[in-house]
Amino acid sequence: MQDTADGGERGRVSQLRRRLGRADLRAVPETRRALRELLRHWGRPGQSETAELLTSELVTNALVHTDQDAYLTATVGPDCLRVEVRDFVAGRPQPRRPDTGDATHGRGLALVQSLADAWGVRPHATGKAVWFELGAEMA
Repeated sequence: MQDTADGGERGRVSQLRRRLGRADLRAVPETRRALRELLRHWGRPGQSETAELLTSELVTNALVHTDQDAYLTATVGPDCLRVEVRDFVAGRPQPRRPDTGDATHGRGLALVQSLADAWGVRPHATGKAVWFELGAEMA
């Protein structure tokens, strides 16, 4: 796993970039910790936890549903956080109903859809990027 962070003063743009190794689920808690540090002085109380949860879902999806590396970019500005996870597998992920018999599958994109201010999928020549945004003054 490779990290790059551009720290900034309050009111400036900061960015975290991270390469996620293929099927390396240790990247999920490690990414949460790195994001928590990036968001230390951003947003309202509790927003960091929401951002960490949604980021965990995108990272987990990229690592579980592909057999490729993925790349995370989290950009924090004074008014907005944008997190994007790019993988190299074609096909748009779709929110689905959680499996009734298994509490761990089918909830990721539903959480992103319900908690993010905006989210989407951007196709690339090879693969896609799934992203979400949270506003700094989210209720």
